[in-house]
Amino acid sequence: MGEAVVLTGMGCISGLGVGVARNWSRTLGGESAIRPIERNGITGVAAWIATQDKPDPAVWRRFGRLDPLSLFALVAATEAVAQAGLEGHCVLEDRTAILLGCGSGGNATIDEAYERLYAHQSKVHPQTIPSSMISAPASHVAMALGVHGPTFVLGSACASSAHALGEAMHMIRSGRVDVAIAGGTEACLTPGSWTAWSALGVLASDTCRPFSRDRRGMVLGEGAAILVLESEAHARSRGATILGELVGYGASSDAAHITAPDREGILRAIRAAYADADVDPTSPALISTHGTGTLLNDASEAQALHAFYGAGLKAHRAVATKSSHGHMIGATGAMEFLLGMVALREGWVPPVLHHLGPDDSCDMVPLALEAEKIGQRLLVSNSFAFGGLNAVLIGRLA
Repeated sequence: MGEAVVLTGMGCISGLGVGVARNWSRTLGGESAIRPIERNGITGVAAWIATQDKPDPAVWRRFGRLDPLSLFALVAATEAVAQAGLEGHCVLEDRTAILLGCGSGGNATIDEAYERLYAHQSKVHPQTIPSSMISAPASHVAMALGVHGPTFVLGSACASSAHALGEAMHMIRSGRVDVAIAGGTEACLTPGSWTAWSALGVLASDTCRPFSRDRRGMVLGEGAAILVLESEAHARSRGATILGELVGYGASSDAAHITAPDREGILRAIRAAYADADVDPTSPALISTHGTGTLLNDASEAQALHAFYGAGLKAHRAVATKSSHGHMIGATGAMEFLLGMVALREGWVPPVLHHLGPDDSCDMVPLALEAEKIGQRLLVSNSFAFGGLNAVLIGRLA
């Protein structure tokens, strides 16, 4: 397996607020960021970041014009690196990688450019391309932290940040780098993006109800979640506090349908993650489900979990935090892994919200509907994206 990979820092921003502590306390407390939204032509429900929590672009004015996509990443990365105690550390110079997942580029910048061009027949802002390109958040984080190592963005829709974490783990295992700053960011609550998502017919009109009867679809969210991964040897050599380990990663492609999930593809990713981690599937785990609240995804995921664990599924506990922070698209896998690792450390599982009762098509026997004390030391975090792109991460308390 190569170098053991540990977690030493975490940072996030979502509709629940800024910072890991606030996001965790509100999630555990059964609060949801999902609420009505009416702004810039958007009408519906979403898990949006309140005005008082919006990052101040002036803090990073030296980088030029920044889309919220980059601003969210900078907030989360700054918190994660500070917790890890790596600010100004020499390892950032050339033994650190940055891997961020994004489902799309700078939507706000693109919307503004199109409005200026088509509605007002005027020139677009000269920084439109550098602000809106999907790789911009990784570049801006590198600039802010002085990272000169491999830096790039992975784009695999809703599995983007899970893939980023898994690939970062392998970079450390192989010895290419000692540290990786990995996770994801998304800022898709703009008129153009919203209109496209609405046309797809997958957005709920009320709220996100994972694995529930009468579930009506997903609810968009926004924000970022970023973690600092290190080789265990490097972390211990500098006396870092170890928050947990990333021990397994499985990825697969359904190669079946561009939007409909496939049970067999999901199973391949779960099996691969367990094989990579060399963990016994009977070991009690907290399963952080993809749990979007859509008809097809919840049913396929539940069927795959039953097929993999069999009767042993009852020994595990499942959570679906999109009911709290919404579907953060490219950032959602990292957000769910982050909250799952905090849950293991705190010994509590947060409740799945808005549940109206079981649905035979997606019966999840171990679903936590109330905050519960847990003793699990293992996390299985699922991310299944449009295009049939799947990623499963396995974390463990050190």
